Amino acid sequence: MLFSDGQLPPALYTAQMIRDAEARFIASGEANLCQLIDSAGQSAFELLQREGRLNNKILVLAGYGNNGADAYICATLLLESGCDVALYAVERPEPGEGISYAKAAFLAAGGHQLSDYEEVLKEAEVVVDGLLGTGVKGEPRAPFAEMIKVLNAYFPWILSLDVPSGIDVDTGAGQLAVKADVTLTFGAPKQGLITGKARDCVGRLWFADIGLQDYLPDSKVLNIAYRLTDLGLPARAQNSHKGACGKVTVIGGDNGMAGAPRLAAESCLRAGAGLVAVISRPEHLTVVNSGRPEIMFWGCELVDMEVYQRLGWADILLIGPGLGKHDWGYNLLKATSLSDKPCVMDADALNLLALDPSRQSNWVLTPHSGEAARLLGISIAEVEADRFAAVYALQAKYGGVVVLKGAGTLIYDGKVCHVAPVGNPGLASGGSGDVLGGIIAALMAQGMSKMDAASAGVVVHGAAADLAAKDGERGMLACDLFAHIRALVDRI
Repeated sequence: MLFSDGQLPPALYTAQMIRDAEARFIASGEANLCQLIDSAGQSAFELLQREGRLNNKILVLAGYGNNGADAYICATLLLESGCDVALYAVERPEPGEGISYAKAAFLAAGGHQLSDYEEVLKEAEVVVDGLLGTGVKGEPRAPFAEMIKVLNAYFPWILSLDVPSGIDVDTGAGQLAVKADVTLTFGAPKQGLITGKARDCVGRLWFADIGLQDYLPDSKVLNIAYRLTDLGLPARAQNSHKGACGKVTVIGGDNGMAGAPRLAAESCLRAGAGLVAVISRPEHLTVVNSGRPEIMFWGCELVDMEVYQRLGWADILLIGPGLGKHDWGYNLLKATSLSDKPCVMDADALNLLALDPSRQSNWVLTPHSGEAARLLGISIAEVEADRFAAVYALQAKYGGVVVLKGAGTLIYDGKVCHVAPVGNPGLASGGSGDVLGGIIAALMAQGMSKMDAASAGVVVHGAAADLAAKDGERGMLACDLFAHIRALVDRI
């Protein structure tokens, strides 16, 4: 049975977890390896049929693993249906059981293998990518590396089987990988397919259930892209008043960065917080309040008792937007750390935390990969090489809930990891992170747990960006999300 993006099961798995489930399934006697390969190949054929691609010129590329076997079976079914199909295979001297079985089926159906694929590729309208599967670790080697480069250069419509060749299904990394239009993954959704580089390569993700569901363990990694209504924002009573709907204080905005706390504060209001105050440089009053008089303001030159009172007034603190890394911002961060209030930390608050690490249970940290690298003392490349390892390490070191932003944002509280494949490249503009921090702080102030508020905030933020992108991704501004946040929050 085939499931499209919006129907995917929420549980996500590593390659080893799926291999173990396959072994248990086969050991049960309910199926053998060849039957699993048949199911996968049949699912690929059905998806091509569903996509209206059977009348195209199709090139099937098969590797020497079980992915290649799936490709052989798909090619066999295409051949038997009278399709214009050609197959090129990368072989090795001692093929495994799966490849031997699938190749024999293809040849028995009258198929023959190409000696070269490039001439056929020039005329192909559809390519089925079965080159590399879930066993890939590190960058592809010859001959696969060159094949992937050639394949991407021709830009045909590409269906990748199980995983775009070159992507690590456990991490989502892969500097050289096939850019698919559609990826059909088998057995169970893989955690790496919806984060990191994979988000640029997978295209539309489909899932084929080939019978493993009863043999898979419980997973602590969940896809939350379509679970907004499951996250539970407490209903607002008819006799509610502003003081009962959550109070947030936003701290930030050093010289030249007045817009950051303004964006965060308006985001808090749009996400439903009853009262929002900003602590910033006194000269930023006009920028913060202009056009948004609902935001309260306190000008701060030095941290004094009035500042502590403003911190104490709030239910939730949000510190970091435009905070800077000078004494002014450092002193406000120290004042915030002395409070016992739950806190969302973003931007320069994270950069200052990296210089003086501490661990707390009542905060939400929202780093992008650069900030995560500084917090962990590693390179950005190392963070992106394994985003799951990075978010686990961040939470172990700093506590609380960690939101590792990026393509396929990860949210982790030390127990469960949520993955949110939402949003689009239009978010790659200044202020987008300030808006996300504001949404999370507002949801916490309204009674959601840190984990639920962080998860729902990420989904609302990404969904708002997807709605805003209907007018175009390039040139989308952080404030363009405000029009959509309000409606989305009402769906939680």
